[in-house]
Amino acid sequence: MGFTSLKYKPKANDLICKFYIDPERGLSLKEGAEHITAESSIGTWTEVSGIRPKLRKKIAPHIYYINKKNKTVKIAYPADLFEKGSIPQIMSAIAGNVFGMKEIRNLRLLDVSFPKDIINSFKGPKYGIKGIRKMLKVRKRPFCGTIVKPKVGRTAKNHAEYAYKAWVGGLDLVKDDENLTDMKFNRFETRVIKTLDMRDKAESETGEKKIYVCNVSAETNEMMKRAQFIKDHGGRVTMIDILTCGWSAFETLRNYHPNLIIHAHRAGHGMFTHNPKHGMTMLTVSKIDRLIGSDSLHIGTFGTGKMKSYWKEELHIRDALVKKKIKENNKENILAQNWHHIKPVMPVSSGGLYPGILPETIKRGGTDLFLQAGGGVAGHPDGIEAGAAAMRQAIDSVMKKIPIDWYAQDHKELAAALKRWGTGKRIVYYEK
Repeated sequence: MGFTSLKYKPKANDLICKFYIDPERGLSLKEGAEHITAESSIGTWTEVSGIRPKLRKKIAPHIYYINKKNKTVKIAYPADLFEKGSIPQIMSAIAGNVFGMKEIRNLRLLDVSFPKDIINSFKGPKYGIKGIRKMLKVRKRPFCGTIVKPKVGRTAKNHAEYAYKAWVGGLDLVKDDENLTDMKFNRFETRVIKTLDMRDKAESETGEKKIYVCNVSAETNEMMKRAQFIKDHGGRVTMIDILTCGWSAFETLRNYHPNLIIHAHRAGHGMFTHNPKHGMTMLTVSKIDRLIGSDSLHIGTFGTGKMKSYWKEELHIRDALVKKKIKENNKENILAQNWHHIKPVMPVSSGGLYPGILPETIKRGGTDLFLQAGGGVAGHPDGIEAGAAAMRQAIDSVMKKIPIDWYAQDHKELAAALKRWGTGKRIVYYEK
C-alpha cells in the first residue's frame, strides 16, 4: 500500500489524526496503520485501476509518526479528500469503516486537528463565551444553573414553577434534561410558554437576566420547528443532544437558527469514549462541536461530581473549547490546533454537583464555566429556592476568596446545604 512516510512533514492544509491502533495477531503496528489509512482514503483490498497517478500522489495521506511502545500513529490527510462544511463526510472517512476492519482488534481516534482550509468552511459558535456573558451581563464569575429534576415526570406547569423558584433563588439558567422533549404529560409548546412567562417574572423581580435552556432534540425538521417556536416566544437558548441527533442535524440547527444560543448535551458519548482502547475521545467530540458551533458544551466536573471523570483529560477538553491555539503534546496525545476565526465555547459542568464541591470544581476548571446542579438544588432541605441560593452563595464565596465554611456562617441556605452534603463526598482523583 505504501502510505508510510516517516520523513513527511505535514502541510498547512493537512487534516491530522492521531490513532491508537491494536492490530490483530500477526500484523505489525505499521501494517495495521496502512490498512486504516487505505480504508479511510484512496486504498482498497486489491489493486484497482482508474485513479490518475498525479491525482493519487496529490491526495494520498501519509503515516508520518509511529510509536510502537504506545501503539499510536499520526496520519496526515490532504484537505482535498474532504467535503468542506460536512462533518458527516469527514467522520465517515476518518471514523467510519476503519472501526470495522478485521485486521484491527482495537482502534481509538485520540485527536483530530483541522486545517484552516476546513475550518473556514464552518461557522463555529455564534455567541461563545463573550456573547453569553454579554447577554446575561455577567462579567467574571461562573454561571450557575439547574436541571429540572426528576428528568421526566413533571407537568409543564410544575416545570415552570420549579424554574421560577430556581431563578428567584439566584440561578442564571434552568435547563431541560437530555430526554425531556415532548411528552404526553408535558407538552413542548406548553412548557416553553409557561416557563418563559416565569422567566420574565423572575427577571422583573430580580433585575437579572435569566435563560431557559429548552431541549429541541427530535427528527431534524421537527427540531427546527421547535427552535423557531422558542425564538418566536422570546426564548434565547435552545438545547440539542448532539450525538443522538447526529452531526448533520446539529449542523442544520447551527446554520439556520443562528440567533439562538445553542447548548450542546453529550448524551450517549460513553458508548464510544469510555473504552480507553476503542472508539474516540471526548476531546475529539468537543473539537467537532466547536467547529460546527455550539455556544456551550457538557464536558464533565473535573472529578468532583457523580460521573466517572478523568479530570486531567477534561482540562485538555476545556482547553480545546476555550483557547485559540493548542500546542502539540505527544505524552497526552494532543495535536496542535489553531482555531483561527472560531470563537471559544463555554464549558458546562454537571452531574452530581452540589454547593459544597463547587470551590474545588472552579479551582480545577476555572471561572469560564456553566455550573449546573439538579439534585444539588432540588434536594436542599429547605426547597428549590433555598437550593438555588446555596449554589449562588457557594460561587460568591469563591469569587470573594472566602472559605466556603466561613461564608456559610452568614448565609443560612449555604449552611444548610453543607450540613446535608458536606464539602467533599464525591471528589475523586481518577487517573488513567
